[in-house]
Amino acid sequence: MVDKNLFLYNFSITSIMKNEEPYVKEWLDYHLLAGADHFFIYDNDSTPEFKKILQPYIDAGIVTYTFYPGKVRQLEAYLDVATRFKFYSRYVAWIDGDEFIFPKSKSTLVEVADEIFTANPQASGLAANIHNYGSNGHIKADLKKGVLNRFTARADNSFAPPSDWAPGMYGGNAVISTIANPRRVSYFPTPHAPNYMYGCFAVNENGNIAQSFSSYPVSTEKIAMNHYHTKSREEYEKKAKRGNADGTGTRTMEEFKKRDYNDVFDDGIVKYRDARIAALIPDGNISKLFPDKQINYQRLFNALTSNLMPTLTKGTPQEFFAGKVENFLTCFNLVVTIKDKVFDDLGAKFFEEAALKALHRSLHSPLQFSDVFLLIDEMPKILAKDYPVVKDIRDILINIIPQVMMSFRANNRWYDFKDIEYKLNMLKLFKF
Repeated sequence: MVDKNLFLYNFSITSIMKNEEPYVKEWLDYHLLAGADHFFIYDNDSTPEFKKILQPYIDAGIVTYTFYPGKVRQLEAYLDVATRFKFYSRYVAWIDGDEFIFPKSKSTLVEVADEIFTANPQASGLAANIHNYGSNGHIKADLKKGVLNRFTARADNSFAPPSDWAPGMYGGNAVISTIANPRRVSYFPTPHAPNYMYGCFAVNENGNIAQSFSSYPVSTEKIAMNHYHTKSREEYEKKAKRGNADGTGTRTMEEFKKRDYNDVFDDGIVKYRDARIAALIPDGNISKLFPDKQINYQRLFNALTSNLMPTLTKGTPQEFFAGKVENFLTCFNLVVTIKDKVFDDLGAKFFEEAALKALHRSLHSPLQFSDVFLLIDEMPKILAKDYPVVKDIRDILINIIPQVMMSFRANNRWYDFKDIEYKLNMLKLFKF
């Protein structure tokens, strides 16, 4: 388990959006109240008004904004976060602009995620079932009211018909969205769920392993993804003209009829939001939460010190380093990320080298597959550093990789076998 104080953010949310101007402020404000502290927003060629709405959140350091024009870029944007920002945030959720994460069993998103991941320490992702909300019979869009207040009827949790094209997969409320440890994400074949590093998996809220983009039977006692896909008929017509961000399927008014679920009245998220407002910002001024969401550099420096100083003592036993590959890689990346804010050049080099020496010690203990793959991914950064320990790390990894290749061979994972063989050869060619 990585020290949670080593991350810039505790719970981040990633989304790619196009022309969500009427909805994005409500979406941001709700998730801030629910405990999210950062957002990676990819602007898929929206109007200038979209960024104007985001600007106060960008200025406060709460939103990392990326202009991302072009067609079919959702999976690319999701992978960009898992690649570039994986050491920034302890948890990351990947959701659409019409999804609101509802923590039912705890006060905040972080508390629910902590509860589930602590009970399932081998899990790398949380597959949260969707609550599909309908139009509430609304024909016109009343944008003076928020999404959460306008749409309070959804499909019953029993609605999960099997898909015709993928036996074993389910639609309806069995579809999931993902909250994950981003350091164990490999890539995104679907917006709903990533493929994880070899040996890693996602669980639902009850700890059962989730397959791909669905989890059945549906369970939403602890957490749910409220999905406001249709909204009013007028809003859906506009959405249909825009198309799908992941390039799959089409949106038609026939689909609207099929997805206009209004079977169960459920305003639980409205009551939750109102209770959070009363507790945190009774005057409704969301900007009062901004300071609490900003990066505390003193906390980060203290975390680096408490994690790395014991590793510099000769008497520290090997047991201290066991199972901490991810922890020390996080330390290393944190130094790189915040060095301009906290360290001078000498201080940054001291902590960088300390993190790499600690990482080297951790490699002498039994490793998980995810440790090896994470280290392989980080080797370009490590090899760019001029410390003697870098060669030692490289040499150990060269000895470890063939063991992973044996596992791939035994399980007929030939694509993975060739990929890691290529990386092994590249490591061997590197000259010091």
